[in-house]
Amino acid sequence: MSTTEIDANIVGLAADRITGAIRELRPVPPVRDLIGVGDIALAYAVQEELIRRREAAGGVVVGRKIGLTSPAVQQQLGVDQPDFGVLLADMDVSGAAEIPSRKLLQPKAEAEVAFVLKSDMAEGELDDAQIRAAVDYAVAALEIVDSRIADWDITISDTVADNASSGLFVLAETRLTLDEFTPREVTMRMYADDELVSEGTGAACLGDPLNALAWLARTAREYGNPLRAGQIILSGALGPMVPAPPGTRIRADIGPLGSVSATFSPKEGQ
Repeated sequence: MSTTEIDANIVGLAADRITGAIRELRPVPPVRDLIGVGDIALAYAVQEELIRRREAAGGVVVGRKIGLTSPAVQQQLGVDQPDFGVLLADMDVSGAAEIPSRKLLQPKAEAEVAFVLKSDMAEGELDDAQIRAAVDYAVAALEIVDSRIADWDITISDTVADNASSGLFVLAETRLTLDEFTPREVTMRMYADDELVSEGTGAACLGDPLNALAWLARTAREYGNPLRAGQIILSGALGPMVPAPPGTRIRADIGPLGSVSATFSPKEGQ
């Protein structure tokens, strides 16, 4: 998409505000006073600037996350369309004994189906057959979303600018191909300290997690940065997100993909 009308000064100011929140570990006011509420292209320009800064500091892009795919999550945040963010290598905390609460501001957990790609999606019609053929395998995943915007006071433009409220993610070890399971038919139950706190199905994710992947493939290509082989794609929440304060253990069971869990360090500062 053209960025000829994007105001670089505004992009820089919004990116500075969000970068400050990350640096100081302190939430900041929404950025919609700078970028407005409805200019999604401008919001993605802010996100792109944030990722450019992360890469300049040594960050490595490893995939994308799709957000706001579940009607329940859309209702929670008062938005009516998906968005996407960028995953970097240092967001992957799979296998960690504990999630470092000190690095998070106001985390929430979502259970998702993650896809790993075996081919690029830069060309072609991106129809159902091409989308399925591009998937190497799927795993159960937890996404730890973490808005830099104080009190999660976000519109669609705020969350897009803030890299779709990306935080960390955890991938399970069980890998299934699309010949071995049907994403839209999975059931999800998520527990916080063994209490059921969220549930849903694959159909809650835009009707099918593969629909979410197709939306992302087309949208990412429109924005000039198509999906690539080897990338991890978090396809979107299967049910409502839940708070993940220090000391909490989150576990999600996602049908044939099995379980995925994360334990948050017990105190801020640890």
